[in-house]
Amino acid sequence: MPLLHISMRAGKPEAFRQAILDNLYRALRETFDVPEDDQFMTITEHDAANFRYGAAFGVDRSDDVIYIQITVFDTRTAEQKKALFKRIAGLLGESPGIRSEDVFVNIVETAKENWSVGHGLAQFA
Repeated sequence: MPLLHISMRAGKPEAFRQAILDNLYRALRETFDVPEDDQFMTITEHDAANFRYGAAFGVDRSDDVIYIQITVFDTRTAEQKKALFKRIAGLLGESPGIRSEDVFVNIVETAKENWSVGHGLAQFA
């Protein structure tokens, strides 16, 4: 039950954004065993004045950097997370052509009882 928030600079075409969403879903299916049709993702675009990045940690980022925050159950192993990071960078490199230096991913883990996916119910508690 991942929830993804993607932040990026404004101006990319729809096909570029759709490739991001498609490949993030694919990476989650392949590495986190996310069920079919479990797609809860948003992309927020920012103008240059409202989007900042740096070269911290020895990574030479560009204006094409995207921030991907993934909120998930706290059930994945470190190995699964490493596999997800690698798969995301690889797939986004293939399509829509984002350099691995520009793929910034953060995982936020929460307990299952912290989720309600509709009807006001705690489906996983």
